Amino acid sequence: MSNVGNSPESRDIAYVMHPYTNQEKHKEIGPMIAEKGEGVWITDTNGNKYIEGMAGLWSTSLGFNEQRLVDAATKQMQELPYYHLFAHKTTNPAIELAERLVKMAPVPMAQAFFCNSGSEATDTVVKMVWYYNNAKGRKDKKKIIARTKGYHGVTVAAASMTGLPYNHLDFDLPIANIMHTDCPHYYRFGEEGESEEDFATRMADSLEKKILDEGPETVAAFIAEPVMGAGGVILPPKTYFEKVQAVLKKYDVLFIADEVICGFARTGNMFGSETFDLKPDMMTVAKALSSSYLPISAVIVNEDVASTISANSGKIGTFGHGYTYSGHPVSAAVAVETLKIYEERDILGHVRSVAHHLQDGLRKFADHPLVGEVRGTGLIAAVELVANKETKENFDPKMAVGPYLVGRAQEHGAILRAMGGDGVAFSPPLIITGEELDMLVERFGKALDDTANWLRETGQWNG
Repeated sequence: MSNVGNSPESRDIAYVMHPYTNQEKHKEIGPMIAEKGEGVWITDTNGNKYIEGMAGLWSTSLGFNEQRLVDAATKQMQELPYYHLFAHKTTNPAIELAERLVKMAPVPMAQAFFCNSGSEATDTVVKMVWYYNNAKGRKDKKKIIARTKGYHGVTVAAASMTGLPYNHLDFDLPIANIMHTDCPHYYRFGEEGESEEDFATRMADSLEKKILDEGPETVAAFIAEPVMGAGGVILPPKTYFEKVQAVLKKYDVLFIADEVICGFARTGNMFGSETFDLKPDMMTVAKALSSSYLPISAVIVNEDVASTISANSGKIGTFGHGYTYSGHPVSAAVAVETLKIYEERDILGHVRSVAHHLQDGLRKFADHPLVGEVRGTGLIAAVELVANKETKENFDPKMAVGPYLVGRAQEHGAILRAMGGDGVAFSPPLIITGEELDMLVERFGKALDDTANWLRETGQWNG
């Protein structure tokens, strides 16, 4: 590429292929280059400061300058910068982290398998489910059901389970044996006169019908986020998981809880599974596991899954799956220290004490003419923008109303995230104070008014 230029911005445009980015538009507007972080604040190379209202990518739970995590990484780098878990090898950080995860799980679990990202963890789940059913002699029981708008990552199998169009278009996905059932968003898909509980019943009945249509002997697992994250911060309707889990038990279908976003106090409990009374057979965790200071994730499995995999590996001669960096000692040491901080500083108690600043603050915008729904729990929330409050009509996606609002929020010093259907997501670091949450909500309010004025002034909306 010629005429690159010497600025970091021009070099970024020339050489960096950005994830989840319109590559052509990026050539026009260029990057915001984050340079420093302190607490919940990010400073760019132009000296602008922003409240990071998304904790990076739902993940930097302890903020951007936690010295204990830096020290944990430094100490482990000096002692043992790398080793692996293959062929009976291990390290002390991996052992301690696995033990902590199994013991703190919301339901009885047996073992943890380490990966490097949420995508790798959910991809690993697919292989484990298939391996498990082959071990049990159920060669046809391989289908995995996810949900429309669910998000489970971007590797081939993980992206197949993800129920969002952009993750499938032109990637030739989803792959075989992965399918989707209805999105349980009551605001968007509930029928006129239908109660939340009746909607939940309809969702469970739809899942059961899908299992029966496919053949229960072919359906192996169901995967769900306690709160659907990137699909819109969608909370389950009342009684939904109670009814869904009854269906899964009836047909001997494994239940996988994707806790990558919800895990570690985000929803007001240590796991989203506790918030909504889930009883999973397998769980995936990542992101806040290390406060995202280093890449690490885990699949946590119950005794049935662990013992079945173990016995089959004895029959075959090995469990032929793993990563060079599975349980990387530096990442594991940082994750252990992260879990210690959650406990010692009562991060969960802090979340519960300040969450109302976010939840109540955002609900004050419920009557705003642009706002269709405000939803959330703990320190995760979303505001859905609509063209018509009465009919719940969405704006034309080409108008990019949500992204416009997020851009205005950034101008006001708050980083948020736009999601499909013009939802705006909030997921700040768990250490955020009530005062900082009030500031975040205030800056969102300014961006909301800016967006309404822009739509009116350009004649795109008369709300």
